Amino acid sequence: MEARLQNPAMILEATQPIQEMYKAVYSGGVSKTTLDLVHLRASQINGCSSCVDSGARDARKAGESEERLFAVAAWRETSCFTDAERAALELAEAATRLSDRSDPVPDDVWERAAAHYDDKGLAALTLMVALTNLFNRLNVTTRQIAGAWG
Repeated sequence: MEARLQNPAMILEATQPIQEMYKAVYSGGVSKTTLDLVHLRASQINGCSSCVDSGARDARKAGESEERLFAVAAWRETSCFTDAERAALELAEAATRLSDRSDPVPDDVWERAAAHYDDKGLAALTLMVALTNLFNRLNVTTRQIAGAWG
């Protein structure tokens, strides 16, 4: 497999503004662990091998266990996630699978997340999902190679 094109954000010199958005995400009060899980789950749904690979590597470096990383795809069927992490993963799935239902992010999904996160936290989760989906679409479209970034 070979990449079709270098990452478009790099070609168009958009990486700095994107990094500023990531800074904003990490200022929202949501743990890095939870944000890593959200990134990984959205990337799994979108089939972005580059982001699944880099997301799992980053989470592992930050201390995440192999057990939890392997369980992200089946988070509903495992007991290794907190209620807050489950709410974040559920929100990530809904916000990633927008065309799967007529009400893409139902009130009950939002309310479960809001029970654990304040407005800044909800903003951080939402922005993380949006940024992950942005990178998933860039990487999948241009066929970025998993592991090619180090």
